[in-house]
Amino acid sequence: MPGDDGKLRGKSDGPKTIPMTSPLNLHPSDNPNLNVTQIIFNGDNYDMWADAVKNGLDAKNKLGFIEGKVQKPESDGEEDTIELVAWRQCNAMLRAWLRNVIDPKLHPSITFSQPIAEIWEELRDRYSAGNAHRVHQLKGELNECKQGRDLVVEYYTRLKTIWDELANYSKVKNCTCGAAASIIKEREEEKVHQFLVGLDSKLYGNIRSNLLMEDPITSLT
Repeated sequence: MPGDDGKLRGKSDGPKTIPMTSPLNLHPSDNPNLNVTQIIFNGDNYDMWADAVKNGLDAKNKLGFIEGKVQKPESDGEEDTIELVAWRQCNAMLRAWLRNVIDPKLHPSITFSQPIAEIWEELRDRYSAGNAHRVHQLKGELNECKQGRDLVVEYYTRLKTIWDELANYSKVKNCTCGAAASIIKEREEEKVHQFLVGLDSKLYGNIRSNLLMEDPITSLT
């Protein structure tokens, strides 16, 4: 219960506080309007969004809440402990943060009154299986990506955006064997070919032909 000084007290231990290093601690700058990522979940970009949210929460020392590692403390039966009060505050704060980075159109389908770990699990179970559709869309966009009237740098930026999102959906672990360098080199060469294919043929046809004659082919950079 709060004492006269506003600090929460245990039954006989005197004033108690949550350590700064504890995931139950909220920084003075933490507030319900905070965005832990600039990526908004729209129902199709779950993997990329989830990775960004986890990174943001990890920076706030709150990743354990959505992973279920920070369990709700038990009450002592007479009054709420400081740990239980802090857990409730953090749970409410994380629910607000999650709402901020989800498209409002999806809010009615999400039960935000649950513990944050249950909300996170519900989102994962509902949306993570839909990645194949998004990957298919991205590969279609990659095949159709051409320079058109864009400057080369604008065309490259569009390509890189697609490559980066596809990389977020990749389930292939990074190889650490002796073939790792060859695999990386082959992937980079594939990107070079994709970039060259979409270049404006009238402006860069000759340059493209010259580049393709190089052995080894020039790097994407």
